[in-house]
Amino acid sequence: QVQLVESGGGLVQPGGSLRLSCAASGFTLYYNAIAWFRQAPGKEREGISSISRRDDTTYYADSVRGRFTISRDNAKNTVYLQMNSLKPEDTAVYYCARRVVSGPGIGSRYEYDYWGQGTQVTVSS
Repeated sequence: QVQLVESGGGLVQPGGSLRLSCAASGFTLYYNAIAWFRQAPGKEREGISSISRRDDTTYYADSVRGRFTISRDNAKNTVYLQMNSLKPEDTAVYYCARRVVSGPGIGSRYEYDYWGQGTQVTVSS
């Protein structure tokens, strides 16, 4: 059974850091591109970062480039999102997802078949 489980969200002050984890089961992450999306209240779900299958090419949305880093630990079958210099506008529910359509960049949410349940990130003083 394919499953993605996010963890690591929480409340952090502006300028702080968090590391999100996306643990996969039922399939091997190495063979799939994985992305992080986020959705703030009243907004569309936004793709913010992805890591390609096999060669670990990474992609970032302009809103997070230079502050967030995506990585993968094949031994743990887990993808991470290190988030630094967090801003109040980063507040959202963060989801990881498995991509089933090959292609560059992050792609559309419709190119992903399995999603985690989401983890809340709140950036506030």
